[in-house]
Amino acid sequence: MPATVKEGVLEAFEIIKEEEIAAPMDIVFETILEQMGPLNMAIERPMPMVLEAWPGGRWFRDLGNGAGHFWGTVQAIKAPTLLEISGPLFMSHPAISNVQYRLTEENGVTRMRFAHRAMGWVGEYQRGVDDKGRGVVEGWSDLMQRIRAGAAKRAGR
Repeated sequence: MPATVKEGVLEAFEIIKEEEIAAPMDIVFETILEQMGPLNMAIERPMPMVLEAWPGGRWFRDLGNGAGHFWGTVQAIKAPTLLEISGPLFMSHPAISNVQYRLTEENGVTRMRFAHRAMGWVGEYQRGVDDKGRGVVEGWSDLMQRIRAGAAKRAGR
């Protein structure tokens, strides 16, 4: 059987977001874990995940009966200032991602610096557009809004 060879198919992207959240850093960190874990949502629908919050812990979607999707491994965690995950995330292609949340606090306000960097076989769908014109940037923006709202609620603000 003949093989097909494609050259120049590897791509990369980087998404950087900085947010100020009116809540203490420890509350924001716990909210990140919660929103990336059991309260995770795909845009417009629940998509609960399991996030094992320790070095080497898995981040995955458990569909039950031994089925699911592996998204990544906790590469570094230092509560409440750092969460770093590496893995394929939502891409079912030869690709790797690194996601970082870095938190600092000043006067009860937390600055959250978020970065998602990916490289590999990254198609249009993975990079930015689904069948409704939504993509990875919108998905991360939605998560940031949920973190902001959840942290404010926990902080009573």
